[in-house]
Amino acid sequence: MTITTGSGKVAERLWASLFASPYLAHLVLLTAWPVLALSYLSFTDYDTVSPPNWIGLDNYARLLKDEYFWNSLLNTGLFALLYVPAQTVLALVLAAGLNQRLTFMPLLRGAYFVPVVSSWVVIAYVADAVFNPRTGSANTVLGWFGVDPQNWLDSPALVIPTLALVAVWKGVGYMMVLFLAGLQSIPKSLYEAAEMDGAGPVRRFLHITVPAVSGTTFLVLVLSTISVLQAFEQVYVMTGGGPGDASEVTVLYMYRQGFEYFQMGYAAAVAWVLFGITLVLTLVQLWLQRKWVHYA
Repeated sequence: MTITTGSGKVAERLWASLFASPYLAHLVLLTAWPVLALSYLSFTDYDTVSPPNWIGLDNYARLLKDEYFWNSLLNTGLFALLYVPAQTVLALVLAAGLNQRLTFMPLLRGAYFVPVVSSWVVIAYVADAVFNPRTGSANTVLGWFGVDPQNWLDSPALVIPTLALVAVWKGVGYMMVLFLAGLQSIPKSLYEAAEMDGAGPVRRFLHITVPAVSGTTFLVLVLSTISVLQAFEQVYVMTGGGPGDASEVTVLYMYRQGFEYFQMGYAAAVAWVLFGITLVLTLVQLWLQRKWVHYA
């Protein structure tokens, strides 16, 4: 047994502080301080040129009457309703299909992960090749069935579903990897016993796979919800919020208020409201998980 003297304990604490100091500096300078500054700015009128002018709750009162802000929340909500369930279900189905011990399977898994590590600029070029109203392959396929060409990104009714579809394609590979990790922890004996009892592939998937990965499903739902509420790049690159304001999501609206109209105080208030919405939704998901998530 090693006996640590008083000076030894001090030395251990000094070394621990030294090793932790880069993270602590990052936490204070790049997280805590910006959060405090954002909180202060949300109560001010600040145009980045003049000093911040304290106006109390005026920015938040303005938000309540701002129809463009509410429109951005509506667009974000529609985006989330389409994106989160579609990505979760598709990621689970892909993971179940790719959870096989075949020679080419790692290559196929990597192919699904390529969009995850690609920039949104690259994804936008690929999406244009698919959804371009004149030369896109999507309208070509519709033409085979006698359906008229669609203005996918220029139609107020189609722009959010199209953006959600592209976002699912880009992000599903990451969620698929999470599900693969969960699937590989399920004992094979459960599937063998179910198969001996006459359960087919669909019943095995619904009654063994889905309950067994409920914890991973909950994680995917939380991550997907947070991700879609922060959606910015795909909208900024692909539509710029158009046509009109049909695809202007909340983060894009916040960006415009701060960096185009130089209303930093108002943009800070939008950020805090969006943070509050994200926090509430996450807490609701944490509360609901007790009713359907099962941990081994």
